[in-house]
Amino acid sequence: MRIGELSRATGASTRSLRYYEDQGLLSSDRRSNGYRDYGEDAVRQVAFIQDLYRAGLPSEVIRDILPCTTPTPPAGECAQLLARVRRVRDELARQEQQIAQRREMLDRYLSGTATPVGLGDQPDCSA
Repeated sequence: MRIGELSRATGASTRSLRYYEDQGLLSSDRRSNGYRDYGEDAVRQVAFIQDLYRAGLPSEVIRDILPCTTPTPPAGECAQLLARVRRVRDELARQEQQIAQRREMLDRYLSGTATPVGLGDQPDCSA
């Protein structure tokens, strides 16, 4: 399957597919004419890569995860990888908590129940 076909099958841009290759996430063979040739499992692999990116994982973690999804994963490495993924998940949870706190603060300001520190009596800007 050529890069354009893989792009259409997955919805990933050809630029993204080339990036995935550059990052070591996706591999292809080269035809005699220099075109990339992807195997049939490439569609599934690209979908998996996209899911992991949407989950917030960086490419280096994704690159390490991929061997653990094969029928014969490397012994020992996958357990360490799970710990890394948990740390990424915990960091995302921390960021979500910060966003929720900021949103709550902005909601209080917008509703008039909170005044920014140092502003004291200011003219009413709610109109």
